[in-house]
Amino acid sequence: MKKRLFITGLTGFVGQHIRSRLASPGSSWTLLPAASSYDLTDAASLADLWPELPDAVIHLAGQTFVPEAFRDPARTLDINLFGTLNLLQALKARGFTGTFVYVSSGDVYGQVGEQSLPITEQQPPLPRNPYAVSKLSAEFLSLQWGLSEAWPILVARPFNHIGTAQKDSFVIASAARQICRIKQGLQAAQLQVGDIDVTRDFLDVGDVISAYFALLENGTPGQVYNICSGREQSIRSLIEQLADLAEVDVQLIQDPARMRRADQRRVCGSHAKLANATGWAPATTTQQSLRAILSDWETRVRQE
Repeated sequence: MKKRLFITGLTGFVGQHIRSRLASPGSSWTLLPAASSYDLTDAASLADLWPELPDAVIHLAGQTFVPEAFRDPARTLDINLFGTLNLLQALKARGFTGTFVYVSSGDVYGQVGEQSLPITEQQPPLPRNPYAVSKLSAEFLSLQWGLSEAWPILVARPFNHIGTAQKDSFVIASAARQICRIKQGLQAAQLQVGDIDVTRDFLDVGDVISAYFALLENGTPGQVYNICSGREQSIRSLIEQLADLAEVDVQLIQDPARMRRADQRRVCGSHAKLANATGWAPATTTQQSLRAILSDWETRVRQE
């Protein structure tokens, strides 16, 4: 019999991919739909959310855009921290005692010296923006809840993910959209970019989701796990690979409006703890990810 899984944030980038994964015949989980629409910042809307108890919860929903967090830190905390508290309290009131995976972010580590790469879970978090503060706060709240209520609670810290259906406010999605527009003759062969000579640890969204399910099945409660590829790649190299795959010659133009100089020049995480606990490993190559992203944007650009 399939186990019941409740997931917040199903309409988001990762949520859409999880929904597709759960619809596949081989899944051992079934998606437990909410009984009604809800707002995490409105505790009353969560009161009658579960007609039957879920066996597990993945809490994905949140305010994830860093510039927006600087613009309105109070609302970011309201959604990411107090929204998590509202969810935990509503689950407790309903009698939930299952596994709870809180999806945090690798952004909680803040600026990490190159001598400390790759970043392990032993690295002390030092958030540098209100978004990361809100995620770290909700991590602590979730872990405390696990101790107080004796629920199996785990924290996932995903690093940068890429994949189809991502908004073009994210750098690789933005580059793929522009390249598809160039290929379709909709813009000049110039790509507007920001600071692309930094490295990041990119992981395909499908591998991120596999990691969440691996944690549900085999993670150790009360623990924090990095979810990352374990290798650093420059944003420039990924954009150049996209252009090569699309067979488009482009000129990269640095747009001052996009130039938020990154304090963190290099990012590389370690997924050794996750691999040791669950046997998880990335299964999607960067080339496979980029091909899928281009194919997705070719269709989306035609429909714009």
